Amino acid sequence: MSEPAPDLTKASAPSGPPVPLSVQRTAAWAWRLLLICAAVAVAVWVIGALKVVIVPIAIAVLVTVLLSPVVGFFQRRLRMSRAVASAVGLVGLIVLVVALLTVAGASMVRGFGDLWDEASAGVDKVTAWLADGPLQLSDQDIAKWADKLQDLAGSGGGSGFLTGALHGAVTLGHVAAGTLICIFCTFFFLLDGRTIWAWLVGLLPRGSREHVHQAARRGLVTLGAYTRTQILVAAVDAIGIGIGAAILQVPLALPLAILVFLGSFVPIVGALATGTIAVLVALVAQGPWVALIMLGVVLLVQQIEGHVLQPFLMGHAVSLHPVAVLLAVAAGSLVAGILGALFAVPIVAVVNTVLLYLHGHDKFPQLGHDDHVAVRGRGHPMLDRSIAQFAESKAADIASEEELGAGPAVGKDASPVADAGDGR
Repeated sequence: MSEPAPDLTKASAPSGPPVPLSVQRTAAWAWRLLLICAAVAVAVWVIGALKVVIVPIAIAVLVTVLLSPVVGFFQRRLRMSRAVASAVGLVGLIVLVVALLTVAGASMVRGFGDLWDEASAGVDKVTAWLADGPLQLSDQDIAKWADKLQDLAGSGGGSGFLTGALHGAVTLGHVAAGTLICIFCTFFFLLDGRTIWAWLVGLLPRGSREHVHQAARRGLVTLGAYTRTQILVAAVDAIGIGIGAAILQVPLALPLAILVFLGSFVPIVGALATGTIAVLVALVAQGPWVALIMLGVVLLVQQIEGHVLQPFLMGHAVSLHPVAVLLAVAAGSLVAGILGALFAVPIVAVVNTVLLYLHGHDKFPQLGHDDHVAVRGRGHPMLDRSIAQFAESKAADIASEEELGAGPAVGKDASPVADAGDGR
C-alpha cells in the first residue's frame, strides 16, 4: 500500500504569523515618505549650493509679478511697446529703491553724530550706576569686563579682522552679481515671460502640460496677491512706527521707518525685530520713559498687523492660517536664515494653491481654462532636423536637373562625337 503524497503547500507555508495589513501599509508609506524627504533634502542642498543664482531669480519672479500690471498699463494707456514698457517699469522701480536708500542713508549720516554723542553719554550713565549703585563695581572691574567684551568683538585680533574683511568682500561680490542677475532676469521675464514659460512646460510629458499650466496660473495669482498685500502691510507698519518715532522726537525717525518697511517683508518677525531697533534708539536718545512709550507704539502696530491686517488681508490673499505662516517662517529661517524667512510664506502659499488644484480643488475658478500655452509639436528635434536636411538636398537636386535638362544635348551644346556619329 503506497504512502500518501506529502502536502507541499503546508510544508512551504511560513511558520511565523502573517504581517498585519496595517503594518504593510505603514511600511509602504514609510519608504515613500523617506524618498520624498531625501528628494527635498537634495533639492535644498542644490538650492544652497546655487543660491547666488537661484535667489536673484526668485526675487526677479516676485518683482515681475509686481511690475506686470504696471507694464500692462504702459502698453494700454501710453501705447508703448512691450520692450519699452518693461524697461521703463524696471528703471522706475530701481530709481524708487535707490531714492529711498539715499534718503535713509543721508538722514542716518546726519543724525549718527548726535546719536553717537547721546549713546556715549548713556554709556557713561550706566558706568556711573555700576560704580555707585547696588553692584558697587570698581573701575578695575568695569575695565576688565570692557576688555573682555572688546576681545570678544574683535574675533581673534588681526586675523579675525582680515577674515571678516575677506568674507565681506566676497559677500559684496555675490550681492553685486546677484543684483545684475536679478535685473537681467526681471527685464526678460517682463518682456518674454510667456515664451520662457512655454519652453519650460514643453519639457514636461504631453499629458501633464495643461494641468501644470493651469495650476501655475493659480499659483501666479496667489503670488501676486501675496506680494501686493505684503507691501500694504509693510507700509502700514512703517507709517505707524515712523509717525510714533516722529511724535516722540526719536532721532532717525525716517530711516527707522524705511528699515521697518524693508524688514516687514519677513512676516511677523521682521517688523518686530526692526521695531526693537527703534525702541533701542529711543532708549539711547530719550531715556527709558520714551523708550517704554515707543515700545507701546511698536506693540500696538504689531497688534493691528496680527489681528487685522494678517487675518483679513494676508489670510484672504494666500489662504493660510496664521499658525501655518508662523511655522513656515520658523522653518525657513532655520533652514536658510533670513532668505528662508523671506521666501517661506510665498513658497508655501504657491505650493498650497498648486497642490489643491491638482487634487481637484480650484481656488480661482473665475480664471477658467481658456488660456492655453503654446508648446512644441510632437516631432523629435533630431529627426526633424534630419528630415529637413534631406528635403533641402532633394530640392537642390531637383532644381539642378530642371536647370540642366534631362534630355540629350542639342544645338551648339551638342557633343562633336554625337554629331560625327549622326553624319555616318
